[in-house]
Amino acid sequence: MTACAIETAPEDGAVRRCGFTIAADGSYAARLAGAGEAWFPERWTLDGPEPYSVPLPAGQPEEPGTELLPLADGRVLIHRVVAPRHVFSLLYPTGPATGELPLGAVEFEAGPVTLLPPTPGGSAAYALAVGPHSTSVWLVAGGAFGPEHVAEVRGRCTGGVWLDRTGRMLALDREAEGGGAVKSVAVDLERGGEATPLLQIAERSNDRLLLADPDSGLIVIRSDAPGEDRLGWGVLGSARPVRFPEALRVGDCTVTPFAAQPGQVLMPESCAVAVRIDGPGGTSPASTPSPTPSPALAPSPASWFGMWRPSGRRLHQLAAPAGWLPGAGLWTREGVLRLPFATGAVPCGVAEVCAPMLEEDGAAGEPSGPSEPEQAPEGGAATAWKPVPLQQAPLMGRLHRVGTRPGARSAPETRASSVTVAPPPVAPSVPPVPPSPAPTVMPPAAPESAHAAAPAMVRTGVPVMVKVPAPTLLTGPVSPLNGPGPG
Repeated sequence: MTACAIETAPEDGAVRRCGFTIAADGSYAARLAGAGEAWFPERWTLDGPEPYSVPLPAGQPEEPGTELLPLADGRVLIHRVVAPRHVFSLLYPTGPATGELPLGAVEFEAGPVTLLPPTPGGSAAYALAVGPHSTSVWLVAGGAFGPEHVAEVRGRCTGGVWLDRTGRMLALDREAEGGGAVKSVAVDLERGGEATPLLQIAERSNDRLLLADPDSGLIVIRSDAPGEDRLGWGVLGSARPVRFPEALRVGDCTVTPFAAQPGQVLMPESCAVAVRIDGPGGTSPASTPSPTPSPALAPSPASWFGMWRPSGRRLHQLAAPAGWLPGAGLWTREGVLRLPFATGAVPCGVAEVCAPMLEEDGAAGEPSGPSEPEQAPEGGAATAWKPVPLQQAPLMGRLHRVGTRPGARSAPETRASSVTVAPPPVAPSVPPVPPSPAPTVMPPAAPESAHAAAPAMVRTGVPVMVKVPAPTLLTGPVSPLNGPGPG
């Protein structure tokens, strides 16, 4: 799985993660729960038959800005600030109480210290300490002797995106000393933080890396090279120019990617990307009409989400589940987007939405441009999406499946082999087998039947290990095209 929880870009253009963090393999997640001044860590288990949460309260309430990061073994890393020290510990459930393993502290007063996204392996955790002239990378969990300083990068760095499956190559958005344009650099953690340029679309443009998928090589960036801040996409290690699709421009809204579909080896154009959409003033579009509205399908008052593929010409906009933790979600290899949500009735839930098929993203001659929220045609059901009434759906605990298209497949279609195999010869002495009786035609399922709308259970496969080429400087002219370019 690939998961990334990203907040909307603030005025300075940098991207910050939301308070709900999902492990790279999708097994666990963590967040601060509670209300008022009674904040406590909470761990979510996402890889079981149904999601569930475990509170991990300490001896006193946590500060609202406390950072959490889940590890693959179920423990949760917590980052507390006790000025000027940044204290790190591991939390884990021990029956009715919470166990805590202190890891050590980092004294740093020159600037902020923030946790980097979960590592691909899930056994280590890193933090970024931003100073006025340089940025330090610290290994705060998974080392032998507490926090370890592993890299020093010149300039002020923000962001943080892993470029490979080993946790060695890290992309950071670096601002040069004395100010200037922001450029993404690739940092090699096994070579003392050796930094090489990664993004340089124009000499004076601000080019930030938001998302990267090591399987396909797809990267999603934000740059002002076209004259304004826009989302673009490219391929790591490719000579193709970066493209800025019109489909990712949604009026006055802010569009931020937060997850990419894994397993699309060497097929970046078919890699589905989930984006968070924030409307001006916290308004959201109308949701897809449903004959029996449910609280779990109600649109969020501030944010909604969308699905997009580089090969498509359309951004599919959908209303988010009620209680969605904006900017949090992950893809399965089969193309199912899992969105965590929490409401008063369902404090720990996951809504699943199937990605649109490739043929539904638009033909080659279809004009590109921003799309409208999907609506059902008058007098009929929606052609692209069919919400499942939750009071009729066979829910497994708190696992909600919404937005399933009729006839959708739970696994990608296997490509036909290029090798032709001749059928075995049939002996002439064998009498012909009489044809089997025609199968009984089953009547079509009623639209309100959950069995006709809900997809099959999706199981996570073992991640495909691929060798990612060394990061290559992306240069060349800015292309506003949406489709794949030459060579």
